[in-house]
Amino acid sequence: QVQVAESGGGLVQPGGSLRLSCAASGSILSLYDMSWYRQSPGERRTLVASITDDGLTNYRDSVKDRFTISRDNARSTIYLQMNNLKLEDTAVYFCRALVLGPASSMPAVYWGQGTQVTVSS
Repeated sequence: QVQVAESGGGLVQPGGSLRLSCAASGSILSLYDMSWYRQSPGERRTLVASITDDGLTNYRDSVKDRFTISRDNARSTIYLQMNNLKLEDTAVYFCRALVLGPASSMPAVYWGQGTQVTVSS
């Protein structure tokens, strides 16, 4: 079994910063792409940023130059540094991990439970 756990959400004023963490644990043979998604009430879940196992990154346009995704392979953990936060960044942020288990021939997707980020004055 694989567990994915996010942490680091909270309440911040516009222009402030937060750092989210996501750790994958359990029966992991290989950990491939990891991503951050977010979902606001009434909206669908959308990609924020992703990072491959060798460090290639991708961002949605609205967060480029404000958010930075990084990865610590030794800890099976990714981070999302969010700077200059805006009201529209308010959402539940979910971590997604693509994992190959020791008893599997194909990788599978695992999601965390999400962490709330609220940007408000």
